[in-house]
Amino acid sequence: MAPSGLKAVVGDKILNGVIKSVKKEGEWKVLIVDHMTMRILSSCCKMSDILAEGVTKDNAKLAEEIYQRLNAHKADNPKMGEGPDKARSQLLIVDRGFDPISPVLHELTFQAMAYDLLDIKQDIYTYQSTGIGNSKAREVLLDEDDELWVQLRHLHIADVTKKVTELLRTFCESKRMCTDNANIKDLSQMLKKMPQYQKELSMYSTHLHLAEACMKKFKASLDKLCEVEQDLAMGANEAGEPLKDAMKSIVPVLLNSEIGAYEKIRIILLYIFHKKKGIGEESLTKLIQHANITQEDSKIISNMQNLGCNIIAGGRNSGNMLPERKERTESTYQLSRWTPIIKDIMENAIEDKLDRKQWPFISNPAPINTTQTAVSSARFGNWHKNKSPTEYCSGPRLIVFMVGGVLHSEMRSAYEVTRSTEGKWEVLIGSSHILTPTTFLDDLKDLK
Repeated sequence: MAPSGLKAVVGDKILNGVIKSVKKEGEWKVLIVDHMTMRILSSCCKMSDILAEGVTKDNAKLAEEIYQRLNAHKADNPKMGEGPDKARSQLLIVDRGFDPISPVLHELTFQAMAYDLLDIKQDIYTYQSTGIGNSKAREVLLDEDDELWVQLRHLHIADVTKKVTELLRTFCESKRMCTDNANIKDLSQMLKKMPQYQKELSMYSTHLHLAEACMKKFKASLDKLCEVEQDLAMGANEAGEPLKDAMKSIVPVLLNSEIGAYEKIRIILLYIFHKKKGIGEESLTKLIQHANITQEDSKIISNMQNLGCNIIAGGRNSGNMLPERKERTESTYQLSRWTPIIKDIMENAIEDKLDRKQWPFISNPAPINTTQTAVSSARFGNWHKNKSPTEYCSGPRLIVFMVGGVLHSEMRSAYEVTRSTEGKWEVLIGSSHILTPTTFLDDLKDLK
């Protein structure tokens, strides 16, 4: 009998699609370690790699512990990571304070935007479907089995509706169905006429609805807000001209009673990061007062110091600076100019350009040959499909572990960097949990 219910289905997928598919007799061992180390160790050892760990100085203790655990595991399994065609992987351990800007920006790619603005819990999107009989609540699971979601999730929101319409038109033409401009109402009529295609048409309807819900939120209040955010993050306007008066940009936002407290906090933090060396305590107090932020919520800003961020000028983190950025020349949307810092790090690691002082290795990395034939990845590009063990990626891997949560934009960066290497590298990114801007600020509020 097929499993029923979300937990049962997911449990079945994990058991059969992950564990049983890679299990080999005589190669399983039980190792009990602390929770954080176990998460990283499990990811590494399932791929049978011996890792060279590049770490920031603040994560040296964690990296050393992982290295010792890996050595212990290697002692039990001497052949782990060896073989003429087995390139060594690298593990980078990064704490959340390394890039405090990306978590507070409004991302306008589909997945990040939807999870930030809409009420999506445990990857389930709930909405009211209309046009087919009576209105009723629908629940949709946004996961790897939704092929349309996989195609759309990393696109800019401006391209999503266009892409759905294009795919829908292709589908309709293949079924000899007539359609011009796709919208939810048209799809409802199609469903009445062609019920045999309910699964496919419902899928297109869901993602059109999701995109329209995102755009509705954006047009209501975010278009101007995003412009201010991007200017602060980049330190320049759309034309590339340096931002001369950042305070002038943020005051209208802070005084706007229709903008929520968390959005204002995000703007204040971006303003502080723009100042590089922090701001005075008196200036921060005034900003909080102008924004009408409660004392409880203001903890979010002060607690950012616990991540090593330079909030108060001359404060405990006064020597800390954000990394220098790579210069990027690719064209982008005006409100999506910022690139997560971790993407710079991924690219530099693959090109062997990481600063060894900033990223010291616990063990010396082996030279990596990146000229092998491109292979299909088990985690990128349809990893959810049934694959034989020979189809799994066997080239070098860059594994990034973010202590303190990973963002959807950073996950997208891993896909993009993997794709840019044309299969010669596989970039994996993970963390203790996935963050949205709201959950990030909630975590900061509770930080002690």
